[in-house]
Amino acid sequence: MAKVIFYEKPGCGGNARQKALLLSSGHELEVRDLLTEPWTPERLRPFFGNRPVAGWFNASAPAIKSGEIDPETLTPQQAIALMLAQPILIRRPLMQVAERREAGFDAELVDAWIGLERPPRL
Repeated sequence: MAKVIFYEKPGCGGNARQKALLLSSGHELEVRDLLTEPWTPERLRPFFGNRPVAGWFNASAPAIKSGEIDPETLTPQQAIALMLAQPILIRRPLMQVAERREAGFDAELVDAWIGLERPPRL
């Protein structure tokens, strides 16, 4: 199975469920704190690939929910600068296996990428 570097917000219930699914699928996790990681633009940008800028953001972040920040209006450079200043804005989890990086947890994408165990249908 895969060794996954998993950047999370400590205490996040969603991240806890995602980690449990990865572990039950046989993957090894190296868990890191997304909020205290020393990000640089060069390290952070590859996690978002070709995704639209608005998809880089954690829609539950207070500044997004309040409308203080509108991801639809930002350039990639502005988005990265905001995320470096306020890591809570980063869509999570961030995951890396070897050289591939992904943001967010789309179960179908993760299953196609590294495989996920699915509970049997009843």
